[in-house]
Amino acid sequence: MTNTTNSTDQMPINDSTLTSFDYIIINANLATFSAQYGFDIYNNNQSNNQEKSTPYGQLENAAIGIKDGKIAWVGTHEQIKPHLTQYKNDQIKDVEGNWVTPGLIDCHTHIVYGGNRSNEFEARLQGASYQDIAVQGGGIVSTVSATRAANEEELFAQSEKRLLALIKEGVTSVEIKSGYGLDLETERKMLKVARALGDKHNIHVSTTYLAAHALPPEYKDRADDYIEQVCQWLPILHSEGLVDAVDGFCENIAFTAEQIKRVFDVARSLDLPVKLHSEQLSNIGASALVAEYQGLSSDHLEHLAEDDIKKMAASNTVAVLLPGAFYTLRDTKLPPIEALRKHQIPIAVSTDCNPGTSPLTSLLLAMNMGCTLFYLTTEEVLAGATVHAAQALGLAKKGKIEVGYDADLALWDIARPADLAYQMGLNPIKGVMYQGQWR
Repeated sequence: MTNTTNSTDQMPINDSTLTSFDYIIINANLATFSAQYGFDIYNNNQSNNQEKSTPYGQLENAAIGIKDGKIAWVGTHEQIKPHLTQYKNDQIKDVEGNWVTPGLIDCHTHIVYGGNRSNEFEARLQGASYQDIAVQGGGIVSTVSATRAANEEELFAQSEKRLLALIKEGVTSVEIKSGYGLDLETERKMLKVARALGDKHNIHVSTTYLAAHALPPEYKDRADDYIEQVCQWLPILHSEGLVDAVDGFCENIAFTAEQIKRVFDVARSLDLPVKLHSEQLSNIGASALVAEYQGLSSDHLEHLAEDDIKKMAASNTVAVLLPGAFYTLRDTKLPPIEALRKHQIPIAVSTDCNPGTSPLTSLLLAMNMGCTLFYLTTEEVLAGATVHAAQALGLAKKGKIEVGYDADLALWDIARPADLAYQMGLNPIKGVMYQGQWR
């Protein structure tokens, strides 16, 4: 009997192990985003550090063994080659030197909604601001009306098209927020549709309760009363198994930090993680608040201050950047990228797919925007759509190619990982594996 070594955990792997996988991927180049293979994005940015990281945690001429929906072994093609005769043809995937990454993760979306807001797009082209549109009864409130009016089947049909666009680009996990209901019945309807989308399309869906998104018309000038309702609805929907995390919009046109704090206190009592729409239009202390609650992420962040970045670093809170909204709103205030790097904040990148400010259903294009608009590196945006996006959703076993992680993988016809952020409009996907099964 011969022995090889599992290059992930350095434990001996014998012949019986190497012949017991459900599936094998061979002749692969891997972008693992695993520290065990040298992925260390901040080490790579430190010129005075003598040890250089391996970009993307990449491995060439590699192989992966899949067992029970998990990555069971990572090694070289030569290690597994003598054992291939023990497998059936349909258990072996020869990817012929193409690249495999973790399945992409879109960690901030609003894809479940009714209606259409292209009229607001036209208005912005004629000079109206996001705030102007909101004051005139547009914005989030107009989508609320359309979402309330749609029944569950109609809402599913509209939202499914947006989810399928993401899936076709290698997305295997997605976050879907509520927040266009602003009443108990419609918030429930949105979250139920999100769950149903995940069930039908065999994709991981993290559901986020975002009732603190905007003030509904029936609560005009009564924000505190509405927040009280938001706090009362949360335990109800959580008891129905519909809530994985809690979010809010903390802004000068939305809710104050004190109001959001009341919602977060309820989330904490239910042991639910929190995140926040923060510093998109102003800085009213939102990121400091989410850091105080050890939040998963703080999202948008164009007006983020360095003092709050330090608090995010102490709480291990991910910075989620949303270049689609920056692009659509023609914003000119860049997020503080250098300060985020300085304090080694994990940076995620997401579509922010929503009807008003980021009608974007391409995570690949969001990565390109992250490079072009925010001056992120290709490694940063790819990490931002895999390992750091997983962290932003609290998904401890997704976002890396590493033993013990979920076998959520994307196969790409590309020359190098940078191509995924470089190309625009060309989808190079060749295959997707979710939970150890090829789609």
